[in-house]
Amino acid sequence: MTDRSEFGAFLRGRREALQPSDVGLPPGQRRRTAGLRREEVASLCHMSADYYARLERGTGPQPSEQMVAAIAQGFHLTRQERDHLFRLAGHRPPESGVGTDHVGPGMMRIFDRLVDTPAEVVSELGETLQQTPLATALFGDASLRTGHERSSGWRWFTEPGARDLFPVEDREATSRLYTSSLREVVARRGPDSAAARLADDLLDRSDEFRALWDRHEVGLRPGTVKRYDHPVVGRLELHCQVLLDPEQAHVLLVYTAVPGTESHDRLRLLSVVAA
Repeated sequence: MTDRSEFGAFLRGRREALQPSDVGLPPGQRRRTAGLRREEVASLCHMSADYYARLERGTGPQPSEQMVAAIAQGFHLTRQERDHLFRLAGHRPPESGVGTDHVGPGMMRIFDRLVDTPAEVVSELGETLQQTPLATALFGDASLRTGHERSSGWRWFTEPGARDLFPVEDREATSRLYTSSLREVVARRGPDSAAARLADDLLDRSDEFRALWDRHEVGLRPGTVKRYDHPVVGRLELHCQVLLDPEQAHVLLVYTAVPGTESHDRLRLLSVVAA
């Protein structure tokens, strides 16, 4: 059962305790009360301000699991706080640790400060969990993808257009890299894991993946410089820095261009296009 009163009180307490800078928002105009505005929280959680206000007042309907997850991410909750919110909403908390879509608050605080840089938080299966606007302009909107299509490796082997962004001469190495990486994840997580199911489905769908899988390659690692052929701004050569959250098997990927290079100018142009 949903404890609407406690659910709303928890939301209100978290909202009043947060400052805009805590969640990557600009300070804005002088505030009459402490904390975030309801409209700001609603935007962070991808819902209407009216719906959020009803939840906080305890008069709204039972929120779905997807909505509770969005609220937990928008508030930058810890896993313990997220689980508490799920229970107040009348749902069983999702599995913690590896495999969860919930990005830890520490990584989110870093991510929030990268608004003018292509950056994304990615799961060990290549699922983009968070992306900056400039990453969306570069790679496409990850929020539109569901199921296996969330995995970049799945799209690489099953969707012809997934390779358009990559130079032709880099595609063979990328195929080997995706296959090697997935094999290592399957070995870590076991035959009943989501990684194993992804590999099985790829073996059924892709002859190329099947041939590479049979080579049993492991240990391949991407280079620090990645090349992309963007349809609007052209060739980009970007350095990729990686920050790992080992507890949840998430990585933060940050893409930068060397100042003074053509790629740097083109990345600035992409930011204008994204805006």
